[in-house]
Amino acid sequence: MKKKVVVINANGIGNFWNAGGFTPETVIPSALITLVIMAVIWYFTLPAINLKSAGFWLFVILAVFIYVFIKALVCAIKKKGTGLKIPVIALAVLIAGFLINAVFSARIFHAKAYSEILKVEDAEIDLIPSVSGSSSIALMDTASAERLGDRKIGSLSNVVSQFNVGSYMQINYQDAPVKVAALSYDGFFKWNSNKKNGIPGYVVVNPVDMSADYVSLKAGMKYVPSAYFSQNLYRHIRFHYPSLLVDNVHFEIDEEGNPWYVGSVYTHSIGLFGGTKVTGALVIDPVSGEMQKYDLADVPVWADIVISGDLLCTQYNDHAQLVHGFWNSVFAQKDCRQVTTIRSSDDEEEEAYPDYGYIAKDGDIWIYTGVTSLNGDSSNLGFILGNERTAETKYITCAGADEFSGMKSAEGEVQEKGYNASFPSLINVEGTPTYIMVLKDSNGLVKMYAAVNVEQYNIVATAATQADCIEKYRRLINSEITPDEANSDEPVADTSNYEEKTVTVTKIQTIDKGGDTYIYIVDENKNIYNAKYADVIGMILVEEGDTIVIRTDGTNFILSE
Repeated sequence: MKKKVVVINANGIGNFWNAGGFTPETVIPSALITLVIMAVIWYFTLPAINLKSAGFWLFVILAVFIYVFIKALVCAIKKKGTGLKIPVIALAVLIAGFLINAVFSARIFHAKAYSEILKVEDAEIDLIPSVSGSSSIALMDTASAERLGDRKIGSLSNVVSQFNVGSYMQINYQDAPVKVAALSYDGFFKWNSNKKNGIPGYVVVNPVDMSADYVSLKAGMKYVPSAYFSQNLYRHIRFHYPSLLVDNVHFEIDEEGNPWYVGSVYTHSIGLFGGTKVTGALVIDPVSGEMQKYDLADVPVWADIVISGDLLCTQYNDHAQLVHGFWNSVFAQKDCRQVTTIRSSDDEEEEAYPDYGYIAKDGDIWIYTGVTSLNGDSSNLGFILGNERTAETKYITCAGADEFSGMKSAEGEVQEKGYNASFPSLINVEGTPTYIMVLKDSNGLVKMYAAVNVEQYNIVATAATQADCIEKYRRLINSEITPDEANSDEPVADTSNYEEKTVTVTKIQTIDKGGDTYIYIVDENKNIYNAKYADVIGMILVEEGDTIVIRTDGTNFILSE
């Protein structure tokens, strides 16, 4: 039997490549043109060179597509065979690989893994910050902070003409909650004029006393998000860490007031694209451009926001809804819960997203939000508190009204004024979970404060100051004043510093002043105490010679319970 011999010489191989369009005269220019185009695209889009980055996959897919297109043009111009079979196959494989990984990273295939990303521990109501730490209650929303910050910058003529105020972040600064925002360049030409000296300062807004301050820096911040070319912060990060997955880059200050930008370093723990898990932080000095990457356990304590509130809410929803599997979260919904959500309408498409408030606690910023069922009612089953630096998350069982019901209840008490309530904070008033919030007018200016009982949201107190509002509310829940008095425009005395005292009444006298009746009593030591009669109505049963227990600051008094 004769063997068939096939001889392939160099000319045969050359003809094959020519026929396939793989000659250097078509491949090299196509590759070079593609390389230049993709270098420009990468410079502006900055995807991480990382297989777990969806942006990188799309970048590579786009690169192959552009190569195929340019190769076809080059071959047509040179009248050569296109040889696109292999590039087109590669493009198809990349697209299929991207879609397969995207689909198989989804919750439907990994419900249990998604539910276990965030570790949630049960806690008691005592974890809610006490009203005694009223200086740590951050009530101001971002819109109000922006107004105060813009007003402050508007008074600085050398600043307002060149810079805008960037995004505000809620942080803990010297054991008090503040909102901070760095200035930003007002466009390319303003950057070009100021790039040598950089951004000159930042704004600090105190959400407790509603004040704003501008902090001028000795050396300007050059590496910022609003800068261009090599000074752009995102480009600066990517050039130093080409493969690092970084998100949530934002401005913070340390305890000495030094400026920093902090970014969340993360990975995908489920497949290539699923299960976002923060593993650390990238801390950048915007003045020098120096940066340091930290593991999550080693992040500096002044860095308050490593895990964003949005991510904590998303991970809690996964924890609360996927514990019994994906299909249970869609149909039976047994034991399924979700955080408080707000809906926005845009072009007739309604989208729900989590809403939450902030609490300064133990030197960190915690987000808090209500937890409710999936049926869209107006009640909460409890609350979660999530630490934005460590991801520590606590669930507190506490049935009551949701935040929006509390806001509407507060607005109802001042409906004649037309004020709107901002999203509340959560405090513990003598063991009672309480919403506290600001009430704003149509111009967004803070006019009043309101405290609303979580479990009985018809129990409301309002006042012109935060301290007065809390004191009215405390006395209301202790039945020391009536609901009408708790919502009157007249302030009440702060009795938090009153001391309990037993006295024998030797004389009682009432005096009318300004339409109100005041009662005066004299004790056995000839000390005189006074109170508004309506605040100590129990005195109607007291006679001269009786011994009673009062709480007093030495002049004013109320009856002790």
